[in-house]
Amino acid sequence: MGTQKVTPSLIFAISVATIGSFQFGYNTGVINAPETIIKDFLNYTLEERLEDLPSTTLLTSLWSLSVAIFSVGGMMGSFSVGLFVNRFGRRNSMLIVNLLAIAGGCLMGFCKIAESVEMLILGRLIIGLFCGLCTGFVPMYIGEVSPTALRGAFGTLNQLGIVIGILVAQIFGLEFILGSEERWPVLLGLTIIPAILQSIALPFCPESPRFLLINRKEEENAKRILQRLWGTQDVNQDILEMKEESVRMSQEKQVSVLQLFRSSSYQQPILISIVLQLSQQLSGINALFLVERAGRRTLHMIGLGGMAVCSIMMTISLLLKDEYDSMSFVCITAILVYVAFFEIGPGPIPWFIVAELFGQGPRPAAMAVAGCSNWTSNFLVGLLFPSAAVYLGAYVFLVFATFLIMFLIFTFFKVPETRGRTFEDITRAFEGQVNESSRSGKGSVVEMNSIPPIKENTTNV
Repeated sequence: MGTQKVTPSLIFAISVATIGSFQFGYNTGVINAPETIIKDFLNYTLEERLEDLPSTTLLTSLWSLSVAIFSVGGMMGSFSVGLFVNRFGRRNSMLIVNLLAIAGGCLMGFCKIAESVEMLILGRLIIGLFCGLCTGFVPMYIGEVSPTALRGAFGTLNQLGIVIGILVAQIFGLEFILGSEERWPVLLGLTIIPAILQSIALPFCPESPRFLLINRKEEENAKRILQRLWGTQDVNQDILEMKEESVRMSQEKQVSVLQLFRSSSYQQPILISIVLQLSQQLSGINALFLVERAGRRTLHMIGLGGMAVCSIMMTISLLLKDEYDSMSFVCITAILVYVAFFEIGPGPIPWFIVAELFGQGPRPAAMAVAGCSNWTSNFLVGLLFPSAAVYLGAYVFLVFATFLIMFLIFTFFKVPETRGRTFEDITRAFEGQVNESSRSGKGSVVEMNSIPPIKENTTNV
């Protein structure tokens, strides 16, 4: 029985992995700062090519395409996660796809010199493909190298990386830094630098021990990596758990996305995975290490409930701001608190809880489905919100408040608490309850909050 150690090897591996999360955040926020300048670039380039002034409709359409194509690439990438991680492993997959980041960054960085709108759009598509893959790779890798007792705490680093990426993009996008007419291609192409840094560092990070033992049958290698990452020699219980999972996998066929929806054992967790991702995007810094004290489910409900209240406050303050000057301060406060509640629950939790709901076999396919639902809803919100804001005005936030309340109810009744539970224990609990409901003739929709608690795995501590 040892005490839990946060070793330098573990911190290094997780920090290098979260560069992928940083990339996602950076490329999400980088396009907004130089919006007007890029529109001028589109206007100038098309005027040279067409020898006439392009229509406002054409300019708006191309700008929308430049922004939205990123989400399209993300959808494509999220569905390709399983193709990479099962063949190349978690670490090597992150290493390989950095080629996409470099290719996309080069296309965007040189589009102005080439006077090519196509290079800008293609670059955004490729970088979206890269980010879609990263949203699957990073939470999966972090979850599989982290001790059970600290898996949730380290899982929040994924969201922290995204937030830092958005912040850096906004700062670098200031006009006096890189957001000027001359330097905006550098701003977009800067994504090459973290890709190169991560490529240099990843070979010094270990592969996921779960992948090595379960997929590659390299038990001694997996054991040695666990001992180095967790700073303890006693990892026998964890190796045993992985072996049990390996035996279960050998008795099953490889799980595809289609099989996730067909099998009664996976229907409930895949539904939870999708709804949690929707709750993130339709909700309209980080609670680092708090997630291990309060639990994933509790924090997610607190975040959703707080955001619902803030959405209502924003609606009221916007409706009354012309009559009362103080309503402007109420609105600003509501926005800040709204963001804080997002970072407590819906921001980080959906990403890493999905990896906890599935065993090694269905996990890649589940991450692909969850990631695709996140990117799809991201795309739809970006597409529909401007029109909704025009027609509904301040009342548009009531739509988000309604979604938030619905997701809060769903989380309360259907999402289990996974804190302190091993992957194997969670999977067995789902399958056991599905079998029980089948015997009783109640179908496959079961109450999931009754997953029995387990003792903390003291070999991880």
